[in-house]
Amino acid sequence: MPMKADPCSQPSLMHPDEAIIKLLDQVMPLDDSEMVQLPYALGRVLAEDLASSIDLPPFNNSAMDGYAFRFEDLANNEPLSLIGQSFAGHPFEGEAKPNTCVRIMTGAPVPVGYDTVQMQEKVIANEELISIEAPKAVGANIRYRGEEVKTGGKVLSSGTQIGAAEMGVLATIGTSQVRVSRQVKVAFFSTGDELRPVGSELAPGQIYDSNRYSIQGLLSRANVEWIDLGVIEDDPEAIRNAFRTAAARADMVLTSGGVSVGDADYTKQVLDEEGEISFWKLAIKPGKPFAFGRLGEAVFCGLPGNPVSSMVTFYKLVWPLINKMQGLPQAKPLQIQAQLKGCVRKHPGRVEYQRGILSHDEQGQAQVCITGGQGSGMLTSMSLANCFVILSQEQGDVADGSLVTVEPFNSVLC
Repeated sequence: MPMKADPCSQPSLMHPDEAIIKLLDQVMPLDDSEMVQLPYALGRVLAEDLASSIDLPPFNNSAMDGYAFRFEDLANNEPLSLIGQSFAGHPFEGEAKPNTCVRIMTGAPVPVGYDTVQMQEKVIANEELISIEAPKAVGANIRYRGEEVKTGGKVLSSGTQIGAAEMGVLATIGTSQVRVSRQVKVAFFSTGDELRPVGSELAPGQIYDSNRYSIQGLLSRANVEWIDLGVIEDDPEAIRNAFRTAAARADMVLTSGGVSVGDADYTKQVLDEEGEISFWKLAIKPGKPFAFGRLGEAVFCGLPGNPVSSMVTFYKLVWPLINKMQGLPQAKPLQIQAQLKGCVRKHPGRVEYQRGILSHDEQGQAQVCITGGQGSGMLTSMSLANCFVILSQEQGDVADGSLVTVEPFNSVLC
């Protein structure tokens, strides 16, 4: 008996992989940049290559706590005389002499004339006489000046997103401010007379405006400058003014809802009048309706109204767009194979992004279970999940124990 097809599937639906290719072809990185102080550079994207103004490390230093000495003096097979110490920030100021050594701490400068360091656990100290036990070789345990980066050497490339490690690198070379790409500005709002602000009482037929908060969270994780225009009433002129305001202030205008063919509201009507918008039907679940185009100079993305659909289509389509506009390279998401715990119902016809919980058994084998109900309005399925279980367009039901493709949540979703 042939497997029943997805009732929402149609031959004309666009595969999400095809959609993202089309989207990326229609945007370019922003060409604006600005200088920011180092403490505010986290998450920003470098707009130029950065070279080091100093050698790294800036001087020969010890890789561990121990004793610095001349390797050739070990040939005498006699204890070395301790003549001083070198601490980080307080170097030894004397001169290296034959048959001597100095106590040295990790990171401290190696005195000129000494060429080897032995860790303290492999010496015998008898007051000021130090016996060195079997050092590896001349130069052991020394970090040499410039061995990491020499003055003028490139340390970070344009297009690098600044994370915690990059912050440390910039500080290491003494950089107090950096040139970064201007943040993408994204304006968003909700429409609907049924939407009420959180904290208020609900009348019959009303719901809380949750999508706007989910979108705000996603945009914050995406390191953009977001502009929340609130809830717009179901009135053509109010919606028109909101779109015009958003397009004038932002590089991208983002909405959720109002982009389905059968939507009984004014959003689609106003979009047709104000911009150059295409309305797509995607072979994706949750999701399917998506709108893309331009409102003046701004890019427009219209997400589905159901909460989970909105988040999934943002993750799959809008986030890569934002990355490109920020000047970041496109990275293929990490995907792994995991054993499915339990059965999954699916009709062929659309790519499904089911919400799952990825873990590992006692043998280290990756395993995943579905979070429960997968309805596009069940936002708790996103809250409980740490990954997507991706089921291909042709895939039908999946049996317990099968291997499935799992995509752990990225930094935007986790």
